[in-house]
Amino acid sequence: MSAENSTQKSHESRQAVRQRAISEAVMTAGSVRIEQLAERFDISLMTVHRDLDELESRGLLRKSRGVATALSSSLVESSDVFRAGQQHAAKLEVAQAALEFIEPGQAVFLDDSTTVLQLARLLHERAPLTVITNCLTIINELNNTRGISLVALGGFYHNWCSSFMGQMTTTAIEQLRADVFVMSTAAITDDRCFHQSQETVSTKHAMFDVSAARILLADHTKFEKRALYGLVDLTEFDHVIVDSRTRDEDVVRLRGKGVHVTVATPSATPHR
Repeated sequence: MSAENSTQKSHESRQAVRQRAISEAVMTAGSVRIEQLAERFDISLMTVHRDLDELESRGLLRKSRGVATALSSSLVESSDVFRAGQQHAAKLEVAQAALEFIEPGQAVFLDDSTTVLQLARLLHERAPLTVITNCLTIINELNNTRGISLVALGGFYHNWCSSFMGQMTTTAIEQLRADVFVMSTAAITDDRCFHQSQETVSTKHAMFDVSAARILLADHTKFEKRALYGLVDLTEFDHVIVDSRTRDEDVVRLRGKGVHVTVATPSATPHR
């Protein structure tokens, strides 16, 4: 190996380590001013902007008005890498409660949410099952699970959510029929599911339409968030499962509308 090639590989290695550190710093804090990142990592503003551009292109975070952020907004969802570390206990609660609604022998659609990922990790307890998903993370999670027949939906791949979406995906979904669709949502406003991406709405709507039963998993923070594109009202679901920290007023209001709400109970140990 030439000295020039060795130097280039060393530079690329340092850059990768720095970018990993920057992404971890932003995800830990939620958002950090770009000037603070330059100072913290002792690099120029030009360099930190290049690193952030690379991380943004990979769907890990985004730049907005001098700030690097991993947080979602009404227009942009945060990356699945960031979301996976948020509200973990609550997600596990609702996933364990949802498992009670899954029966061996069923065909089950799973969306690309990090909440449903927690359910996917428990599905071996209900095998045999056929699982249909557009989520690469879930595909990788289940591809060697005994008793799980996996149907992977292709399409245009989106880094920020590790999933396939688009016309190819929805066309494939329309050719299928499932017993159950399990999904989560970015936000609940006026007792309706909302998402930041129209493609996300189209993909989940297609799964919703071809499933006999629909189950929504939502932790308490979903009732505090907003997003742009509406999907369906919560009254359209057969079951809505929320975590134990969900406000009583939200549960009472939904039940008053006829929504079948299950409040999950805290669990000290996972089923894994």
